Amino acid sequence: MNLNKNLIVGLTVAAFTALSGVSAMAQDVLKIGSYPANPPWEFKNEAGEFEGFEVDIINEVAARLGKTTEISGYDFRALFVATASGRVDAVISSLTITDERLEAQSFTQPYFSGALGVGTKTDAGIADLDGLEGKRIGSIATSFPENWLKEREAELGYASYSSYDTTANMLTDLRSGRIDAAVNDIVSLRYAFAQPTMQGLQVSVEIPTGDKFAIMMPKGSEHLEAVNDAISSMKEDGTMATLYEKWLGVAPAEGSLAVTPLPVPTSAD
Repeated sequence: MNLNKNLIVGLTVAAFTALSGVSAMAQDVLKIGSYPANPPWEFKNEAGEFEGFEVDIINEVAARLGKTTEISGYDFRALFVATASGRVDAVISSLTITDERLEAQSFTQPYFSGALGVGTKTDAGIADLDGLEGKRIGSIATSFPENWLKEREAELGYASYSSYDTTANMLTDLRSGRIDAAVNDIVSLRYAFAQPTMQGLQVSVEIPTGDKFAIMMPKGSEHLEAVNDAISSMKEDGTMATLYEKWLGVAPAEGSLAVTPLPVPTSAD
């Protein structure tokens, strides 16, 4: 009887220890959502592994918190569902802080101030925003560029708008002539057009917007302050500037978001 009792107690303790170990292990991993076709911010290499500017940022943040990352790919629209449902701890995908998004999500401090680009064929004859009048344009569904375009539909006077789930599909339609212009983050467009398969395309118009890129997290995430502090330390010790130059090809400007520590934002301003 005592032998059986001791056996049961031993098995119970072993099971509890194993479960505790699994729980502790899970807490050491940050689950990250990412749009997997968004170079140079994040993309999958030939080995199927994530790399890019924001991949390096989140991996460095995790290391400073004594954690590792587990990065999963999502369609752009699904990223917001993933954070809202708590399926991921954070999302990286050149995401702009907006007041509307802050109602349902939390964001870290920004580390990049963006601009939009209008991508066209080199012979499209579009040199400014007036050139979009009567044209067929496209962008990524639920993105900042899409919202920017829709808010200015009457002003720009474009003929039609196409919404895309992937950058690849959008640029395929641009090359084939199904749309006349693609509007997206200018860094992503320039990176894409530098690839051999994208010859004949160019950024014809740059649109300064001042939108701020940051890591998105579930509303009120327990990790938010720690992640934000890690980003501040990366800015202070020069790590962020090193990653910026590695992926974007130039050093960040003095006083820019890439080198200026900031608190957790409560508004898009």
